[in-house]
Amino acid sequence: MEKASTEAMTLNVIAHIHTAFPTKFGIPRQSGLVDSLRGEIIFTPEYRNPDAVRGLEDFSHIWLVWQFSGAVRDTWSPTVRPPRLGGNTRMGVFATRSPFRPNPLGLSSVQLEKIEIRPEVGPVLIVRGADLMDGTPIYDIKPYIPYADCHPDASAGFTAQTRMNHLNVECDPALWARVPEAEQEGLRGVLAHDPRPSYQHDPARVYGMEFAGLEVHFTVDGETLTVTDITRR
Repeated sequence: MEKASTEAMTLNVIAHIHTAFPTKFGIPRQSGLVDSLRGEIIFTPEYRNPDAVRGLEDFSHIWLVWQFSGAVRDTWSPTVRPPRLGGNTRMGVFATRSPFRPNPLGLSSVQLEKIEIRPEVGPVLIVRGADLMDGTPIYDIKPYIPYADCHPDASAGFTAQTRMNHLNVECDPALWARVPEAEQEGLRGVLAHDPRPSYQHDPARVYGMEFAGLEVHFTVDGETLTVTDITRR
C-alpha cells in the first residue's frame, strides 16, 4: 500500500480582490473574456509595502494565483464534468480548470490598468478582465511575460469545440438607467457572454444574478438576452 504523501506547505494570503460579483453566478468562465470588468486588488497588512510592486507598472498584464474559496473540500475526484461539455462527459481533473481539485488553486491572467497608492491600504492594483468572485484570496502575483507566456500555436484540447455565445442584449432604456454608468459596459459584456449554465436553454426561464449591488433578471431566447428587471439589493 502506498503511503500518503506528507509533503505540504502553507500558503499566505497576500491580497484580496474586490469585484462586482458577490456570488459565482455570472462570473465569466475565463479571465479576459470581458475586458470592461474592473477589479481592485488590496494587499493584506503584512504585504502593503510599495517596494513589493516596484517595476510592476511597466507590465500590461499580470498572473494571479488564487483560491477557489467557494470550492474548498476535504476530498477530490480524478475526473470532473466540465459544464462546457454539457455536464455529462467526464474528463481528468488535470485536463480541466474545474474548481474541484486536490488543491483549490486558480490561475488568471488580467490586464493591469494602473497602481494606486492609497494612504489607508498602500498599493492597490486596478485590473480588468478578472474572473474572480468578490473577496477572493490571492496567494501570488506575477508579471505576464509575452515571449514566454504566449503560445499562439498551442492546442486547445476539448475546449476547441466550445461554442462561444455572443448574445444580443436588449433592455428598456429606463430600466438600464438603473445601472450606474461606470458599471454599464461591464454588465453588458457579462450578459452578452451568456452567464447561464451551458446546459440550460429554456426560453421561458427567468434567471437572476447579482452584480455590483444590483439584482439583474433576464431571459434568453435564441441569440437574444432580454433584461426583465433590475433592482437595487
